[in-house]
Amino acid sequence: MQRSTSNPEEYDVVVLGSGEAGKYLAWTVARNGTRAVVIERKYIGGSCPNIACLPSKNVIHSAKVASYFRRSEEFGITKENWKIDMAVVRERKRKMVSGLVDMHLDLYKKSGAELVLGSGHFVGPKTIEVALTGGGTRFFRGENVVINTGTRATTDPIPGLAEATPLTHIEALELGDIPTHLLIIGGGYVGLELSQAMRRLGSAVTIVERNDRLAHREDSDISEALYELCKDEGIDVVTSARITRVEGKSGKWVSLRAVRKESEMILEGTHLLVASGRTPNTQGIGLALAGVETTDRGYVKVNERLQTTAPGVWAVGDCAGSPHFTHISFDDFRIVRDNLVGGHRVTTARQVPFCMFTDPELARIGLSETEAKEQGINYRLAKIPIFAVLRTRTLSETRGFLKALIDTESDRILGFTAFGVEAGEIMGTVQVAMLAGLPYTALRDAIFTHPTMLEGLIPLFSTVPPRGGI
Repeated sequence: MQRSTSNPEEYDVVVLGSGEAGKYLAWTVARNGTRAVVIERKYIGGSCPNIACLPSKNVIHSAKVASYFRRSEEFGITKENWKIDMAVVRERKRKMVSGLVDMHLDLYKKSGAELVLGSGHFVGPKTIEVALTGGGTRFFRGENVVINTGTRATTDPIPGLAEATPLTHIEALELGDIPTHLLIIGGGYVGLELSQAMRRLGSAVTIVERNDRLAHREDSDISEALYELCKDEGIDVVTSARITRVEGKSGKWVSLRAVRKESEMILEGTHLLVASGRTPNTQGIGLALAGVETTDRGYVKVNERLQTTAPGVWAVGDCAGSPHFTHISFDDFRIVRDNLVGGHRVTTARQVPFCMFTDPELARIGLSETEAKEQGINYRLAKIPIFAVLRTRTLSETRGFLKALIDTESDRILGFTAFGVEAGEIMGTVQVAMLAGLPYTALRDAIFTHPTMLEGLIPLFSTVPPRGGI
């Protein structure tokens, strides 16, 4: 029977986009006997296993290995005539991605959730038309519909930028040759991670940042530490620069014209990477026809339960304006999963940990000093250089610091930041303590294995000023 807008295929749950939240929701409800279908345009499993989190960390690790080769004499290992084969770096990444896609397909099969490949858009309330990848059209209507379309790299309306066909993180992770000179627009997460990786793989790198410092939303000591890291790695950093025009073609020759402190400057390179923000994938998918409103920035408008303005329609992950992390998208899945069966789970007041995978890593949970001051929250500060943690000396990885914010009236941990080796792993322990409402003294007085990075929490929390101190 030929299906149409007036006679769509009926499902209990229809998910548009196969990212973290949507795929887990479909797998979970399908295992419980619910009819669920996921519509995916291109990347099975979403961006994380295909073009973002995991592939980038794969390439970053290859770059880390390359950095060890350059430092080999420091570890008593001589070397000669070694080189980096970027095509092999890419193939290692591709092999991992292929395995992850196979894993996802197996999970769809085992769960009973249906995966449909094609481009979908709303044609009415809770009704989606899909132009199938293999040809043809299908129409779906869901008792509940979940929008999970993610975001894409922002290309700012700078004259000549689009015509230069710049790289995004997607194309950068597919390079088979090392760029001679990579210009990067943006000094945030993506820009910093990829700048260090490409530099270590052999490219000259210049970061152009419009704000006055790198990672400008973080505390100034973090920005300073990241700048020093770039400097020591041979990465040029240009801050407070407003790009006025782009000329050339990325991959051959490209020129950036910029204004910095009322002076014009020209930066030239062979490749150009844009890493200056994200744009939600909400245009052209018929949201108005579904009664789904968006914010002034284009994100799907949701309440704390992740419900949209249309009954029975939910939005999850990046496109809903959730913090742009896979682990937050996974929590979005849990929120919708519980709310579909009558629960009342919300996004408000949830913890948002993050880790930037530079080397060393930057990890934070809870308040930064900047946020605490903006909110008028008093705190006691504890901070130590990471070389005070003896494990760093065994690794020859002594760059960075640990710091924590402690409430002035109690011993509650308000925030924790680590810039150093294994920062993300250290943060996890502090986060668990914060979730449990433990005082900082529980970590200060704990017995941690020696020599480990976690042991550094003891000297850190031993420096907390007493209550009432300055």
